[in-house]
Amino acid sequence: MRLHIVNPNTTAAMTAKIAAAARAVALPDTSIDARQPTMGPVSIEGFYDEAFAVPGLLGCIRDADRDGADAHIIACFDDTGLDAARAIAKAPVIGIGEAAFHVASLIATRFSVVTTLGVSIVPLEHNLRKYGLAERCARVRAAEVPVLALEERNADALGKISSEITAAIREDRTEAIVLGCAGMADFAGELASKHGLPVVDGVAAAVPLAEALVRLGLRTSRLGPYAAPRAKTYSGPMGGFQP
Repeated sequence: MRLHIVNPNTTAAMTAKIAAAARAVALPDTSIDARQPTMGPVSIEGFYDEAFAVPGLLGCIRDADRDGADAHIIACFDDTGLDAARAIAKAPVIGIGEAAFHVASLIATRFSVVTTLGVSIVPLEHNLRKYGLAERCARVRAAEVPVLALEERNADALGKISSEITAAIREDRTEAIVLGCAGMADFAGELASKHGLPVVDGVAAAVPLAEALVRLGLRTSRLGPYAAPRAKTYSGPMGGFQP
């Protein structure tokens, strides 16, 4: 099967890291097709960046659909453009935030999220409510590490994330940690060993869920808000995105 993973920002190094994390957990017969848009922000930190990342993301989804992708994974923890992607994609679409929250809820009664910057806390809290998992999340925490700093994999960034996990265990009574950024994918194993609790990476969580949907033959329902958009004219630079 062919899984398309799209990094909605334009940083190639992060796309490579995401692809490696996906391949590490994929089944032997699964091929990983990792892409990124050619337009948009270099990182997604808050609502403004997210808005400008969506067109490029949807372009990648559209192209991968035409190339025969069996499923799509959106590798931004905010689940950027997830609903719009489901409306246009022929194949099922999973967001890594959604995947990580659901996986954490299967292994712990309470989990905490450790994300990058404080500006991401409210969007993630909104998604938890949307997915019906807000009561299972003890707290969304920010390590105050910019997304691009994760590309350096320096000790300072890892130390700040680790400190938030220590605080979550002590203050939140958390039983599992969800890493709230695709750029943290290569930290999960190290942090789980250090702190002695499950640490869920969204990329790793999304891949087997996407594989399961494909093997079960399940696709996005078209009865409701994920119905295909009606044909109409899109003006200006958006002309290439009209349904």
